[in-house]
Amino acid sequence: MNYQTTPGAPVRSGIPEHGRVPKYYAVKARIAVMVDELGEGGRLPTERDLAVRYEVSRETVRQALRELLLEGRLRRRGRGTVVAGPKLEQPLSLASYTEGVRRQGRRPGRGLISLDRFPCPEALAPEVGAERGEPVWHMERVLLADDERVGLESTYVSEARAPRLDTDFDPDSSFYSYLHDRLGISFGDADERIETVLATPREALLIGTPPALPMLLLHRVSRDTTGRPLERVRTLYRGDRFSFTARLGRQD
Repeated sequence: MNYQTTPGAPVRSGIPEHGRVPKYYAVKARIAVMVDELGEGGRLPTERDLAVRYEVSRETVRQALRELLLEGRLRRRGRGTVVAGPKLEQPLSLASYTEGVRRQGRRPGRGLISLDRFPCPEALAPEVGAERGEPVWHMERVLLADDERVGLESTYVSEARAPRLDTDFDPDSSFYSYLHDRLGISFGDADERIETVLATPREALLIGTPPALPMLLLHRVSRDTTGRPLERVRTLYRGDRFSFTARLGRQD
């Protein structure tokens, strides 16, 4: 069997065992080679030119490009298509989004959508260490990397833990740094769950993506160093712009 030699690549480049390759997939493989040759920012020929080059219909080319766009290898720019840069790697750790993006030489940022206070519902109370009906903050921010919108973050924290969040906190900065530097609160541990979802129409509009683009959804419930519940976070990341890394250790 002719296995791929590139580590992590699909066996036989995804060719079925019966050897019959869908036409769009063959075109996709050839465009992928072109993508590697062009490098980041390189502009692809038009759909019409690609269809003529590979002697296929424009719909076949469109399907191949659609998959490469969803995989994050291509990006739309104006009326054309260009080669995308590498995905942002976000560590699965208690490091903040800000720290993760800076490590890769990108400029992190956040844009505040809303900061509201509301009575804590029963389901949320144990996750933020509040009693039912006590005031809880909800902060929603768009995540940015070099001014590109790449995600949407919702943070819930009790007013008792951050009483002046609406006046003392810069919403463009790291919430973790604010808790540590201004309030003397350090994170101890957290439970995190990841799943794939499609954004709602509102979320897609805020992030600036098509509703059909797959998203990575992270749910996190954090505790401080004493084990006391601290925050609940729901974060949507663009599936075409992010990958996640974790270092695993042996457990005896």
